[in-house]
Amino acid sequence: MGDLPATIMAAKPIEIVSQDDVCAVNFADERQLVVGYKNGDIRYWKIEDGQQQGPTIQTDSGSVQFIVVSESGQWIVSQDRNEKVTVWNAATHEKVFEFAEHEYRVSTIDISRDGTRIAAADDNAIYIFSTTSGDRLLPPLPQKHVRRVKFSPDGSRLATVGFEGAQVYSTHNGDPLLIQGSLNSSTLWSAADPLAWSHDGQQLFVTQSKGKIACFNVSKPSFSELSTHETRSLVSISIVSNGAFIACSRGSLVSFWDCMSLKQIGSVIKHAGDINYVTLSPSGGYLACRLKSEKITIHNLRDVLPPEYFWHRLPFVQVSDATLKSWIQDNPRNTEMPLSEEIMSASSPNHYLLANRALIRARLKDWALAIEDGKESLHVQPSPIGHIAIAIALLGQGDREGALSIFDLAFHDCDPRDIKFLLLLKLILLFESAHQEEAIMRLEYLATRAHNDNDDDATYLYTQVLGAMYMKKGDYGRVMPLIERAKNLAPKGKQWPPLKTISLVFGWSFDGLDIVAQQRQCESLHTEGRTAEAVVILLNILRTAAGETLGSRATVDWVSDFSKKCSVTLEHVVDEAFGSTKLDDGLTQYSDVLPISPPSVADLLIKRSRARATKCLWEDALQDANEAVKVDPSYPWGYEVKFVALHRANRYDEAVDAFKSMLHALERHPDPAIRQLNKNYTCPSKTIEAIDLIVSDVLKSCPLVVIDVTTGRLCDDSERTRIFKADPSFTELVLSMTRELDNERIRQVVAGFFGYVMFSHAWQGEEPSFQGINSVKSVKNLPATPLNEKLRNFCEETHRLGYRWAWSDTCCIDKDKSAVLNQSLTSMYKWYADSAATLVFLAGVQHPAKLRDLTDSLWMTRAWTLQELLAPKVILFYDSEWRPYLGDSGTNHKHSQEIMQELADAIKISRGTIITFSPDDLGVREKLRLASTRKVLREEDVAYSLIGIFKSDIRPHYGEGADDALGHLLEEIVARSGEDTVLAWSGKSSSYNSCLPASISVYGQTPHNCRSLEGEEMDACITELHGRLSQEVALGIYNQINLLPPTRFAARRLYLPCIVFSVSKLNIQGPSGSNEKLYRARVSGVGYVEFTTADDLPVHRAQRFVFVHPWIGHIRGPNDEVAWGSRSESDTDSDPESDYDGGSDDTPPSPSDAGVDEYTQALRMVARLRQPFSALLLLQQPHGAYKRVAAENEIIISGVGPDITSKSIRTKVLEIL
Repeated sequence: MGDLPATIMAAKPIEIVSQDDVCAVNFADERQLVVGYKNGDIRYWKIEDGQQQGPTIQTDSGSVQFIVVSESGQWIVSQDRNEKVTVWNAATHEKVFEFAEHEYRVSTIDISRDGTRIAAADDNAIYIFSTTSGDRLLPPLPQKHVRRVKFSPDGSRLATVGFEGAQVYSTHNGDPLLIQGSLNSSTLWSAADPLAWSHDGQQLFVTQSKGKIACFNVSKPSFSELSTHETRSLVSISIVSNGAFIACSRGSLVSFWDCMSLKQIGSVIKHAGDINYVTLSPSGGYLACRLKSEKITIHNLRDVLPPEYFWHRLPFVQVSDATLKSWIQDNPRNTEMPLSEEIMSASSPNHYLLANRALIRARLKDWALAIEDGKESLHVQPSPIGHIAIAIALLGQGDREGALSIFDLAFHDCDPRDIKFLLLLKLILLFESAHQEEAIMRLEYLATRAHNDNDDDATYLYTQVLGAMYMKKGDYGRVMPLIERAKNLAPKGKQWPPLKTISLVFGWSFDGLDIVAQQRQCESLHTEGRTAEAVVILLNILRTAAGETLGSRATVDWVSDFSKKCSVTLEHVVDEAFGSTKLDDGLTQYSDVLPISPPSVADLLIKRSRARATKCLWEDALQDANEAVKVDPSYPWGYEVKFVALHRANRYDEAVDAFKSMLHALERHPDPAIRQLNKNYTCPSKTIEAIDLIVSDVLKSCPLVVIDVTTGRLCDDSERTRIFKADPSFTELVLSMTRELDNERIRQVVAGFFGYVMFSHAWQGEEPSFQGINSVKSVKNLPATPLNEKLRNFCEETHRLGYRWAWSDTCCIDKDKSAVLNQSLTSMYKWYADSAATLVFLAGVQHPAKLRDLTDSLWMTRAWTLQELLAPKVILFYDSEWRPYLGDSGTNHKHSQEIMQELADAIKISRGTIITFSPDDLGVREKLRLASTRKVLREEDVAYSLIGIFKSDIRPHYGEGADDALGHLLEEIVARSGEDTVLAWSGKSSSYNSCLPASISVYGQTPHNCRSLEGEEMDACITELHGRLSQEVALGIYNQINLLPPTRFAARRLYLPCIVFSVSKLNIQGPSGSNEKLYRARVSGVGYVEFTTADDLPVHRAQRFVFVHPWIGHIRGPNDEVAWGSRSESDTDSDPESDYDGGSDDTPPSPSDAGVDEYTQALRMVARLRQPFSALLLLQQPHGAYKRVAAENEIIISGVGPDITSKSIRTKVLEIL
């Protein structure tokens, strides 16, 4: 037993037992364990009860030998038994990257704490990759037989151990920082996890023989040794993230050691069997042990170790149990003393402890000492909390600018994942620095964004803080809705660490906000004279929170005092209720206990003004209001009723003046309570600021330039904004927001004012231009020509429909500016989709129009009009005399069954698709078919007109030619979706890439439809194949095809996964037309194939030709669950011609291991291979890449022959120029 203490605890842990062999264990966070299994599964297990949580991640690469998790829990990295390292999205369980460039078996992996780097080692070298891009960050670091790699906490160093001892490398340049070759390599190799870093990254712990741990100081360097158990070697060690202690396992025992004193602490945990591996949760609260029996045990270490070894990990703050308990009791003096003791007893400075004391001293208003602690914390280690503590101390000294400036430095040391929370803390600091309105406005914007993004956690956090801000600001009416909303969003069953951090840093409390808010709201309503409403809230407090609320002496006293106030103000309540039937019942209940005071002359005039206003007698109401102002010019409520009367009489400018006078009177009133009422109103300038923000946002979705149909002038954003602010609707909107901003109503009014109508027509010659209209100032001043009249008629019809803004592609784009032209071309689909209506002018359709005139119109032949038909939600068709098509006077022809059916018959898609079209409604091939018959005036428009329909990101560049323009579009389609149907065509090849067509018209062809075997027909094929194809052969073919990656493009080169059939002989059979020749090829595995092409083929070099079957998705079948994984752009650096011939590294599972379902699935795949398919003919070029031979018709091959074997199926990824 060596020097083990007497206390040995028999393990009574939570156990995780599964039927599958466990290979890898790690903590996802403080609540979950992630486990890798021999069968390739990755599963999450709840720590509290040992039950599986969520679905199983099923890898496709066999045993999961090692597994690590990023500190944020965003990424899981697994290592299989071969060469592959895979990155998984922990939230979606989707494969993100797969690294398979190692030459030997991978022995170990690790991920940096910030989740940005991955390290993997095989028997020959160490590799470091980027998690986000998949790129290799450094050349391979040569080191043989590495047992374990581990990043330092800050990610700047990578430690390794193996047969060559321990080494430390810089992750920035790969330079070795420490080489220790004298360690016992056999001990290192036998240990499951022989390596751990201290929390500050300065010390490296490595297991040694006879229960010893070597401790290296990396920066000095120096060496010390910790003796644990004298007789046996350690199997695994793990160190807690705060650096307080280390866990060591050997045999069936786990012991714990203080990292500073190097002395044993707590009790020893004993298991019934030997332990293979131990790991600690991030905070050290839990220990997981993997036993040789494949069972996993989880221990709560708070039952084993003293409490001072555990720290709470909050955003930006780490604090011990004892300190946190004192801190949250809001007793800063009692908190400062133990913090100072912790700082003095620490063997090395701890930046968290220093920053914590800085915050406490700031709470005690010891500003200078707080700043000193904050600076020392930053000297020990730069961190956000150090800057935050200094900023709060500077704010306490009155240096607001300095506080905000020093706070900004926190962003430099902030993990990117914490930027949003740090921004929230800055808004709180901004609020505390007397910029309350700005802080609230910004936070409301963040809350809206989070709500729109369905981010409930962020919305909850922002809503809670907004409630606290309004509480501190005194705007209690806003608090209650926010608190109620926060209650609905509150995470169930868990505390919210960000709120605890805010409480610790700023001293804000989020407990009981609803009760306090209701009390303050009652007081505010009473001050405003809205006593009846205050009484309703008072009764609600008594009714809903009697047990908890009235238990507070302070609350009982408040209820008593406030009830007396209400009884004194009955006169005000009655005045409020004058003329209202809704409050009669409530007033009756309190009339016997509330005294009545005689009103003043001004009060009587105000009362009568309100009564007359309720009867819409605006002029009489205004007369009383003016009299009340004369009687007492300092009395705000005279101006209030004057404002109401003027507003309702639509005398908006005078109403604004009256409202400003009311606010001025409130500010100057001698009664402080009256002055406080000013907070309950919204200043017009703030309303205008809110309107300006929404106007700017709405105009972002509108065309850059439109026609004002009332004047005929072209207007950009600034001119439209000016016109809006001069319109009565703007002033009315401002006046409607005197009490509370209503952003939803503002947006509704703004969107209605700026609603625009789009013009769709066929260009017919010299259309009016942007420069032409600007030269004559207005559309109305254009010369009388048919094309100018067409534009004027469009503007007049837009005005008749009730809209002010119109857009035409002829004159609303400054085509002399390439940036404007490109932005317009790429935004045009969205402009049509977001328009209030689109008007289509059919110049060649005579009046009265007949059915099918639309089908036969010139408009239906143009490329751009395809998106102009599909995108709008509202569309109206007009004949040559600007009469509704077919006499249909409806408000939206997409609701016309007759017109929509004509269009559906013309373009051969359903009426429903036309009516509610979205780019996702149709497949790639169907969209290309729709575009195949359309004509363009500029050749590049064959692609540019489809940018919106395909949601493409290509940038227009007139002059590049049709081949390049269409090539860029098709390349992007393939790169984004892996869609291979764009390859199904016959005709002439594009100069962009030989596998793409020279003309989009080829997509009007109906491609060969690979037969889908289903039901009894498929069952018959499987029955036949059962008798002639062994399970081993079938699974060999199945595995080859399933290993193929998706189709992709890079730098104009197509990387095509396919099945390759070599050509052994090629002959010319004779001419097949004016320029075509008929060829006959002998093809391995399929026999003789005939095809026609206009190309002169080198028949004497038959071996350079191959036929390929590219329709891998069809072969795999619609229901086969084959995970291709996510492919990054870095894949373009891989071997362009990968050969999946079933080599030793990809050996299919043996028949005894494969299940019946997988064998049946393989037979289905073989059955599809035997069906006729459309093949591509490729010719190998001198440097190994291929070019497609363009055939005049599809080359149909009858399918793979009956004597199929795994050797006769060759799968490759071919590079095609």
